[in-house]
Amino acid sequence: MDLRFPSGCDIAQHDFADILETIHAEVQLRFGEGRPADYISALATVPLDGFGMALVLRDGQVFEVGQSRRPFTIQSISKVHTLTLALDAVGDDLWERVDREPSGDSFNSLIQLEYEKGIPRNPFMNAGALVVADVVLSNCGDARGRLLEFMRSRSGNADVACDEEVARSEAATGHRNLALAHFIKSYGNLHNPVEDVLDFYYLQCSLSMDCVDLARSVQYLAGNGHCSVSGRDVVSGELATRINALMMTAGTYDAAGDFAFYVGLPAKSGVGGGIVAVVPHVLSLCVWYPGLDDKGNSLLGRYALHRFSRMTGLSVF
Repeated sequence: MDLRFPSGCDIAQHDFADILETIHAEVQLRFGEGRPADYISALATVPLDGFGMALVLRDGQVFEVGQSRRPFTIQSISKVHTLTLALDAVGDDLWERVDREPSGDSFNSLIQLEYEKGIPRNPFMNAGALVVADVVLSNCGDARGRLLEFMRSRSGNADVACDEEVARSEAATGHRNLALAHFIKSYGNLHNPVEDVLDFYYLQCSLSMDCVDLARSVQYLAGNGHCSVSGRDVVSGELATRINALMMTAGTYDAAGDFAFYVGLPAKSGVGGGIVAVVPHVLSLCVWYPGLDDKGNSLLGRYALHRFSRMTGLSVF
């Protein structure tokens, strides 16, 4: 699948400020739909009356609407960033320990691991993210510090940090993740102690950022590997394309096919209500609404991205 737009794609025709305002007005009429991630106690009581959306062009220009500066925990969106760190550390050797296929099962499923001998289907389901976390722990020295530095550099926000209340809440209810980690460990596919892997995983999921932060943090995937926030090349253009492909095929849990059908953009969601999306070679986006659908994706966030791709024609298809 070719996820590239022509590098000369003309975006001047789009009034992004007006488009975002139109989407915001439509979304407000549907506040209250979906339900928060109530299996994490710290997220269970988030009211369903907030929405934010931000986009960042390749030159760094930002357009935003609603509560785009309201922090929330990024949850599984962080898997994009830890995957980038792991690929930077070990390259294609990562694919000996985690596959690149859509799962067809829920994000915290145990079923496939036994059939596939502890090799997770992809790096974005929880099992795969645990293996990726293990790789980062083994190869990045101070993994916690490295992740924080990476997120602060990509977003331009030096205050990005862990929400300790959410991290504790996830650890207290993370029985399925504990089971996944021990199961993978039994096949020799975790090299660090299970407790260390889970601590790092809960750290990455509980990072608190807002829509502008997150749209900036994945801008390198829209910029052929270049981050205009830091002025650095983060990954090669080839690797940016590969990460985008994984986001398209596995970034929204077992709803990836439906998401591709309705939105048509590489994306990664999190149960905190955020979704990041990429228009390759053009821009990056983030939406936030805490009410989830039955697949664990932001219900109105998905709608907002659907409307954006239809109003602008910016889809990879």
